[in-house]
Amino acid sequence: MKRRDFLKSAGLAAAAGTAATGLAAPAIAQGVRQWTMVTAWPKNLPGPGVAAQMLADRIQALSGGRIEVRLYAAGELVPGRGVFDAVSEGTAQLYHAVPAYWGAKSRGIELFGSQPFGLTADEQIGWMVHGGGQALYDEMYARFGLKPFLCGNSGPQFAGWFRTEINSIDDLKGLRYRTTGLASAMASRIGMAVQAMSGPEMFQALQAGTLDAGEFIGPWSDSALGMYQVAKNYYWPGVGEPSSAEECGINAAAYEELPDDLRQAVAYACESLYNPVLTEYTTKHAMALKELVETKDVVVRQLPQDVMVAMGNAAGEVISELREDDDELVRRIVESYLAYRNLVAEYKTYSDNGQMNARALDYSYPS
Repeated sequence: MKRRDFLKSAGLAAAAGTAATGLAAPAIAQGVRQWTMVTAWPKNLPGPGVAAQMLADRIQALSGGRIEVRLYAAGELVPGRGVFDAVSEGTAQLYHAVPAYWGAKSRGIELFGSQPFGLTADEQIGWMVHGGGQALYDEMYARFGLKPFLCGNSGPQFAGWFRTEINSIDDLKGLRYRTTGLASAMASRIGMAVQAMSGPEMFQALQAGTLDAGEFIGPWSDSALGMYQVAKNYYWPGVGEPSSAEECGINAAAYEELPDDLRQAVAYACESLYNPVLTEYTTKHAMALKELVETKDVVVRQLPQDVMVAMGNAAGEVISELREDDDELVRRIVESYLAYRNLVAEYKTYSDNGQMNARALDYSYPS
């Protein structure tokens, strides 16, 4: 799909504020349930749009056709940021989005998607499965009538597309910058003027000059939206989102109504996509970045060290405040996250970090 098609989808989202009402309850004909999936993405956007369709197809396949899922892109039934409420209220059965979008519901939710200077993609799913994260995830989303699953991850994100070079922390003061989730709070603390918007809206704002910089996902998805056309400086690392988990939120009543075998089919459809989605992102990001540099005149730049240190200090303040949140559940989520982060960070000094540092040494190896 071409960039103009994504931008058209974004335009639909802006006009669809009242389209969520009046959806019928899921029909069951001859044992077949017809479910509606709403997403936060333009249809088939490389990355999350593709992953959403994969999930719809996998639920249908693993249910043996007993659940038919019809996918609606952002703006076709509800705006992208309206999918949480649509499923919570029962006007759709499930959504595909990211936890980072729901901070207004509870800041604790954002930790299930990404954390500044936080968990990598494999650590994120490790926390959920082996560190107690899923039980806390379930407890939080039950407040909203939802059953949540992680169903993918975009891997390490970039710091984003900048119209001008960044040489020091002072260059970020007042910079109009698009990001999301806890990264927004981190960026605000170092003086950036954070703005929330979709990926297609980010492109339009950069093009119009009403935005100075922004991050969306990574080279694969960002290329499809044409970000390189309006900002040539592509900064790494994306310390605001060392990984970004994608999620499926299911209306709890619709999920509980299913017989046990279909509940298991839906759960496995979500869980089994995490690694295929992550590895597709990794592969396609690598291919897209190579093309951006070689054919689109994009300059890949590393954030200065003093900028990263300032961001790290700001991120520490954000997490420390969450640790003292009035909501006891949020405090438990933060403590669980920190315990797992500290555990794996120590181990990875010897495992992943050790291997990557060794691989970067100067030695003879086939290319």
